[in-house]
Formats: sequence, C-alpha cells, structure tokens
Amino acid sequence: MDNLIISEENQGVFTITLNRMSKKNALNSAMYRQLGELFIYAGKSSSIHCVLIQGDQNCFCAGNDLQDFIESTKKNDEIAALAFINILAVFNKPIIAAVAGPVVGIGTTMLLHCDMIIAADNSKFKLPFTQLGLCPEAGSSLLLPMRIGQNRAFELLVLGKTFNAEQAHQYGLVNEICLPEALLSTAKDIAQTISALPQDALLTSRRLLKNATSQILPSVMASEAKEFVRLMKSDDCKSILTQFFQ
Repeated sequence: MDNLIISEENQGVFTITLNRMSKKNALNSAMYRQLGELFIYAGKSSSIHCVLIQGDQNCFCAGNDLQDFIESTKKNDEIAALAFINILAVFNKPIIAAVAGPVVGIGTTMLLHCDMIIAADNSKFKLPFTQLGLCPEAGSSLLLPMRIGQNRAFELLVLGKTFNAEQAHQYGLVNEICLPEALLSTAKDIAQTISALPQDALLTSRRLLKNATSQILPSVMASEAKEFVRLMKSDDCKSILTQFFQ
C-alpha cells in the first residue's frame, strides 16, 4: 500500500501523483482517505498556492477500484470516495489536473472541481455510472450540464459514451491538449505560473468564479450521495458488479 500516492511541494506548487499503475490508478478507500488528508493539508498550508494532481503520461485514473468498492458495500462502510469529493468541492486554492490514458468515472468527475485541465492526446474519458447500476456523483449532475449543456451531459452521464481528448476540448472540459511526453512538464509550468500570481488577487478571483455554484452545490452533492448509496445496495448494482468479476 506504500507510495500509491506521492506528494511533493516545490515553489508553492503541491503535486499529488497517483501511483498505482498496476491497477491503472484505480482508487481504493485508503487512497481516497489519503487524498482527502493531502487536500486538507494543502488548504491549510500558507506555503502552498496551487495543487497539481496527475498520474503519468499514459494513465490518470481508471475510476473506483471495484473490488474495494464491493467490499466496502458488504461492510456498510462509509464511502470514502464521497468523503474525498466533499473535501475537494470546498477546496480554496487553484487545482490543476494533468490527465492521460484512462480518465474514468470519478477520474472525470473530479475534474469538474479543477480550475485547469491539461490532457494528453491519448486520453479516453468515460462516465459509466448507469452501466454499473449507479448514478452521477461529485456534483456532476449540476456541473456537467452547466458546462456542456443538458443533452450532451445526458449522453455522457447516462449513456456513458466514451470521448477522447479532442472531444473533451471541444466540450470545454479541458483547456489544452498536448503530446503525452509533454504532459507533466506543461502542467507543471502552468501550476508554477499560477502559484507566482499575487495570492490575494488569485484566491479572490477563484472564489468569485466559484460563487455561481457554491451555494447550490452542497445540496446537489448531498442528493447525489443519498441516491448513490441507495443504488449501490440495489439488486441491479450488486448483480452487475458480481458479473463484472465473473
């Protein structure tokens, strides 16, 4: 379990690297808890001005570790993913994401809380919630339609259509596309540029940009979480996940 998430602070940028490459950076409960702790630390540290979250040039995040998800369901454990997203949604500093390869489920929905997203041209995005017998989470039922329109959001969130980096750029979900080998350096340069800005002006501007959704987002996320927990205990979801591993 050691080093599944690596963190480093340099020149005001706090870099969080997902490092479970053998599982395509699928997130388990322990990783979610560690991510939450790292974001809480970054929010409180006066020396950190910007967070960069990344995998490597070939993989960002394949979503939930479904085996871990099933075990948590059986134990009726708190869903660590939902706790992490609640921390991310109220984070008070700029977040930059560098994505590549699989960007699945929460790997995509967490991007809706980021301020800039750089995507390698090998990125493949997918939101397979209904296919798993589940529903949107992380505020995506509000934030995605606001970003790309109701019809397109239905296509991605309900039909679970896979889309590539170019389509994500056209939809306005990513800021920039680059070659995989340039991904991490490009994102790092942007994060350092943001970190060097006057801090009061930076944080004030970000807060103003978030104002439109900050009031309603908590209630939307609470509704999503209630339905998500209900659905994960449903016969449909249990059957789908069982079949997945068979």
